[in-house]
Amino acid sequence: MQKNYTRRQFIKRAFAATSTVVVASTLGYWYARYVEPKQLEITTHTIQHPKVPKEFHNIKIVQFSDTHVGHHFTIDQLKKIVDKINGLKPDLLLFTGDLMDEPNKYAGISQLIPVLRSLEAPLGKFAIYGNHDHGGYGSEIYKNLMKQTDFTLLMNTSREVILNDSTITIVGLDDVMLGRPDFEQAFQNVDSSRFTILLAHEPDIAERAAKKGAHMQLSGHSHGGQIQLPFVGPLITPPLGSIYYEGDHIIGPNKMFLYVNRGIGTTRLPLRFLAKPEISVFTLQSTQ
Repeated sequence: MQKNYTRRQFIKRAFAATSTVVVASTLGYWYARYVEPKQLEITTHTIQHPKVPKEFHNIKIVQFSDTHVGHHFTIDQLKKIVDKINGLKPDLLLFTGDLMDEPNKYAGISQLIPVLRSLEAPLGKFAIYGNHDHGGYGSEIYKNLMKQTDFTLLMNTSREVILNDSTITIVGLDDVMLGRPDFEQAFQNVDSSRFTILLAHEPDIAERAAKKGAHMQLSGHSHGGQIQLPFVGPLITPPLGSIYYEGDHIIGPNKMFLYVNRGIGTTRLPLRFLAKPEISVFTLQSTQ
């Protein structure tokens, strides 16, 4: 039997439904703005590969990315991230771009220097350009800052990491969106017999990286979409960060390992929902 509602009952139910939507929206915004951006997640991964030298067995690599300092992310927040990273005791530290949101407008660069310099990794600290590092005439600002903080900035070049006469290679590609990426130049001095890690800010170049012989690619850029919905995924993803927007993937016939870090800060909107900020930890294991 159909139930008839009085006008008063209808208004009451409509008000209750509207109130529920308003409260849910308010709570959702509060969570996305003030809670999840502070819920840092440490993800751990084991990388087994026959080209990892025995001397590098159980070497710990820590990746962080996309801090976007200056856009709702402060020096004090960065200090906490640095303390967290140092507490993980990385052997090798890799930063995959977008340090400041707008380098030419950020007034606290001198304060960044001692914070980033305090990061410790005995086998080296390496960094690449992200699109925000080039944007806003920031290229030289970022380059000088990395130099002053003991990071090796890789731009279409490679460096060998040596431990007890064994070697792995770190390759850094210039930012694909606003830089001048050159795969040929980046890989020209790479010995294909050595385990090779590519740092590339934008993840969607992974197929090309796999063809060049990289065994592992670490990227950022997409922030995991920043805002995801259940059963839908990210609402918006950036150019070159839409195919692979978070997590691990196996690419190509040679099974290159790709990992897309969700980053630490935010850009455009200071919100995160189902896309927690992240520091990634990788333990190399030799299968020789």
